[in-house]
Amino acid sequence: MAAAERLICASEALVDSGDGVRFEARWGGETVAAFAVRYDGQVRAYLNRCAHMAMELDWKPGRFFDAEGLLLVCSTHGAVYAPDTGACLGGPCSRALARLDVEERDGAVYLKG
Repeated sequence: MAAAERLICASEALVDSGDGVRFEARWGGETVAAFAVRYDGQVRAYLNRCAHMAMELDWKPGRFFDAEGLLLVCSTHGAVYAPDTGACLGGPCSRALARLDVEERDGAVYLKG
């Protein structure tokens, strides 16, 4: 049996280095906040939880990128993350963002599994 998948959004909702789309995901038996962004043409999704402290990253709903659209930034602590991998690049984080498996096809973005 194939793993379940769920629609997150239409592909057009994610502009390269623009606002992200918030959604909920199951993680460790809990329903948690998550988000999807497009960077360098690819859709990436992560838990909406700073790796430094369990706070949501966006400073306004869907605002995850810095002003230049190059890095994901925690609005509370200033931790910065690579949008393509979730790796911690600076600030008080010591580990990467938790990545979620997504697939883009037929004009839509799906959460896998």
